Amino acid sequence: MSAEPTLLAFYERLLPFASAFMALFGRSKLPHRSTLSRYLAALDQPTVEALRSLFLDDLIRRTAQPFPSGGLWDRQGHHWLVADVDGTKQAARQRALPSRRELPAAHRRFERVCAPGYLGRKRGEVARSRTTVLQAHSHQWLGTFSGAGNGAYQAELTRACETIISYAGWLCLPLDHILIRLDGLYGTMAVLAPLLSSGLGVIVRSKAYGLLDLPAVAARLRQPPDAQTTHPESGAQRALFDCPSLTLCPSGPPVRLIVATHPATSIAKPPIGVLRDGTVYELFLTTAPQAAFTCTDVLDLYLHRGSFETVLSDEDQEQSTDRWCSHSACGQEFWQVLNQWLWNLRLDLGQHLSASALRLTEFAPAVEPPSTPPSQPPGEPVPHEPPGEPPAVPANASVHYGPPHWARRSFTKGFAGSDFVPQPDGTLRCPAGHPLTVHERRPERHGSLRIVYGARITHCRPCPLRAQCLESTTTRKPRQVSAVLRPIDASPSAPVPSPAPRGEVPIEHERIPLLPSAATLHPVLWGDWPRCQLRRSWIRLLRTQTVELTVRDLQEEDLCASHNTVQTRAERAHWRLSWQQRLARNARSASAPPVEITIYGLPVALAAYVGVNQVTAA
Repeated sequence: MSAEPTLLAFYERLLPFASAFMALFGRSKLPHRSTLSRYLAALDQPTVEALRSLFLDDLIRRTAQPFPSGGLWDRQGHHWLVADVDGTKQAARQRALPSRRELPAAHRRFERVCAPGYLGRKRGEVARSRTTVLQAHSHQWLGTFSGAGNGAYQAELTRACETIISYAGWLCLPLDHILIRLDGLYGTMAVLAPLLSSGLGVIVRSKAYGLLDLPAVAARLRQPPDAQTTHPESGAQRALFDCPSLTLCPSGPPVRLIVATHPATSIAKPPIGVLRDGTVYELFLTTAPQAAFTCTDVLDLYLHRGSFETVLSDEDQEQSTDRWCSHSACGQEFWQVLNQWLWNLRLDLGQHLSASALRLTEFAPAVEPPSTPPSQPPGEPVPHEPPGEPPAVPANASVHYGPPHWARRSFTKGFAGSDFVPQPDGTLRCPAGHPLTVHERRPERHGSLRIVYGARITHCRPCPLRAQCLESTTTRKPRQVSAVLRPIDASPSAPVPSPAPRGEVPIEHERIPLLPSAATLHPVLWGDWPRCQLRRSWIRLLRTQTVELTVRDLQEEDLCASHNTVQTRAERAHWRLSWQQRLARNARSASAPPVEITIYGLPVALAAYVGVNQVTAA
């Protein structure tokens, strides 16, 4: 939390008030900084996994409060969540040692934590790689998994998927609406097969260029492209070919292949893609449906992975998570999990310090659906559609809905849908005061629209009204409430409906876009929170507040008692201490003088959230 660059600098800053700092944890003296190295070296893998479990539990508890929603809304109004999985690397320098016969065998300090591997642009002889998992909307870390050298990236991806599945299960998010963005390292079917079998969505750059030789792909490339894109900054132009359904593995679902082509500028091997007959081919695989995301949307979503690099850059500047802190693998990974925990804690405290609203960005504008597929001639009519028949819905028409119809009270006298009060931001408020956000918007017969609201499982489990609300003493799934909206005639001759009374959903104020009509594909919206502002506001607050320490002196009888302690024979012989004796040796005694720490200028809301007593200044 101090953001000091090194452990030595942290101890130098802490030394003037070390006793008061250790009193917060019930300890007597500040351990030497070398104790941390010995502690990290003694850790084993079960301890690291226990820390990961605590880290994920704390993340889920904090996610349910300051970051309740967010995500990606496709062209049909459905909600998605995007997670980024990528690797980072740290190199270590090792000087050359003489290897003469009369010299003993050399032992490297990094032999248990590093191995030879790809160094990239880093200087060193050995390296260590780690795979990081980021929630792309709240910018919270979900996990980190590391290995010596190049690491076992396939096994680390499997563990990352398990973490994302656990995260989605606790927050009741459907797995098929979670998109994992991966780079070309994972672009082979041997790596993607377990991920596709798990039910998670994926957008990945593929390096299996043998897919271009498939008959279906080769036939599609001989037809006109689906879209032409131009990058707004680099000006790079690509022609996109969409192959919507390809079965690449027998046990997995069909995937969607998007081929991006552009003319080659030289005969040299391109840095990305494969060169064939003067054309560079790039391959992208995804499970995103064609009706929800166009091929241009998929390409833009993949290129949006560049925002992950800025997060890694901020992490290097503020915490330097990849720096060497231990010469053991478990100790180094333990240190990195703690760094991610502190990153998430800064985001949480920064959100409570100065709450920021959800930012909605138009990721892709609304478009008109194509009248004919690109593979057909322009003059040929679309099958199953008469060529001269006008469209049923005009291009500028919009669907208007009447007041919502809530579900009735059940025979067990539980809460009805009308007992959940609509809020101005489009959410519902349950009788216990917890929010319910929009989980699904699906069309029904006769043009009706059903909106499904859902609560958080972390809110329903400890709720005192659980038995009455869920009509059960067990909480396996959170409470859901649905409302049906029926369309109304919005023509000028039709009567204008009266304003909805209090207790009905204000549809025009919802953050979630309406489902698209038959004539327009709605824009793709990206919802997230500011990343740097929340963390830096919290760090700025810590470094600009006045802190007052009040420590009373020991009484005379306490000083006499401390000098009259009787040693045991084991203590005099310096026998090894048990873990209980080690903890008790540095424990702060009950007769120690109390320490009072006063922080001036702390906001009231933040003080209440942290749980400290508030004192009104004179």
